[in-house]
Amino acid sequence: MKQQQFTQLLHHIEELSPSQREQLLNLLCFDGASASAFLIENHPDSCPHCHSVELRPWGSSHGLPRYRCKSCSKTFNPLTGTPLARLRKKEHWLAYAQCLIDGFTVRRSAKECRINKNTAFLWRHRFLKFIANKQATQEHGIVEADETFFLKSNKGQKTLERPARVRGGVSKTKGGGSEDQVSVLIVRDRSGQTADFMLERLDAKHVGAALSSVLSMDACLCTDRASVYAAYAKRAGIKHETIKASGPRKRGPFHIQNVNAYDSRLKSWMVRFRGVATKYLHNYLGWHRMLDRYRYQLNQRQCLSEVAGWGATVT
Repeated sequence: MKQQQFTQLLHHIEELSPSQREQLLNLLCFDGASASAFLIENHPDSCPHCHSVELRPWGSSHGLPRYRCKSCSKTFNPLTGTPLARLRKKEHWLAYAQCLIDGFTVRRSAKECRINKNTAFLWRHRFLKFIANKQATQEHGIVEADETFFLKSNKGQKTLERPARVRGGVSKTKGGGSEDQVSVLIVRDRSGQTADFMLERLDAKHVGAALSSVLSMDACLCTDRASVYAAYAKRAGIKHETIKASGPRKRGPFHIQNVNAYDSRLKSWMVRFRGVATKYLHNYLGWHRMLDRYRYQLNQRQCLSEVAGWGATVT
């Protein structure tokens, strides 16, 4: 690059937003070699094949160290068994992690990382594979539960069972729980531990199965006055507090404002994607849970650790 062009480039740096400045800094500091170095730092603690901890160094390949398990004699690298295994273009992974943090669309991510949009789409769901399944497995204390709804979508499919909607469309019926909507149950305790469940039907059977998988016996379930929650609480012997839809929204320590606020943040965050295919909704729910778990202060390396399954375990 000529000096004059470089000088013009420096002047444009002042126009960058804080997010763009951070991306530029990461691009200058983290190249493909440093991405590999980060992966080397996170060497495996056990064999991905037999889970033995008796490992020995076994050379390197494609810039990554290899290990050999003394128990099963199989070799592997730090990415074996993770969604990043056999994925190319390591030099763009950290930049793509920043795109996940910023919640960019597929096309915007492809432009930011200088990759094909099809690659950006593939990476999105490879990166979200572990993240989507990482949620709270045990919630204690006052636990709030509420349902939210998303329109069913066959976005991306060549054949539809119904006429295509215009610009996303709206539900045929007011309220939630209609046949053209997906019911998502959000369960959240006061410490911020969150779990969500896509329900086949919004009835006592499916709601009860979801709640029983995450609620501890000492939990106090706090919900609206929907009968499905009361039926589950009575059957499971769980303490249950209800909040009326009209009237005071808080009774002492009991309210559902925490879970309602989470629902609101989730819905606002999802608007940017202009409708999500139902078959991928599970991945997007996990994506938002990760951002919320870090209070939206996630950095690139933390994100990449979550993608590879090296992040802290959610209890």
